Amino acid sequence: MTTTLYGLNNCDTCKKARKWLDRFGVAHAFVDYRDNRQAPETLVDWKDRLGGWEAMINKSSTTWRTLPDSRKTPGSDAEWKLLLKEYPQLIRRPVVVTDDGAITQGFSDNGFKKRFDI
Repeated sequence: MTTTLYGLNNCDTCKKARKWLDRFGVAHAFVDYRDNRQAPETLVDWKDRLGGWEAMINKSSTTWRTLPDSRKTPGSDAEWKLLLKEYPQLIRRPVVVTDDGAITQGFSDNGFKKRFDI
């Protein structure tokens, strides 16, 4: 099974997730989505599979807290895509995609053990 982690190189949670995968021998690729921005269609697919735009956003991030209130309530998919194109760091990380079609967000030891059947 192929696993791809999408996140940020300097994100502590992404670093922990990558170390966990290495420790348990789970082959994976890492994509920094600030450097390799995802296509709008990909973001919509993630949104549909992860429970909506709100579920994808890290609202505890400094970036989110410093956004003007008018930017925090996009009214359409187009506005959400534009916001995430401008601020990809708003996406909760890591986004974990496997070639079997499964997609999850975030990292925890127990969550990954369940996710990778370890």
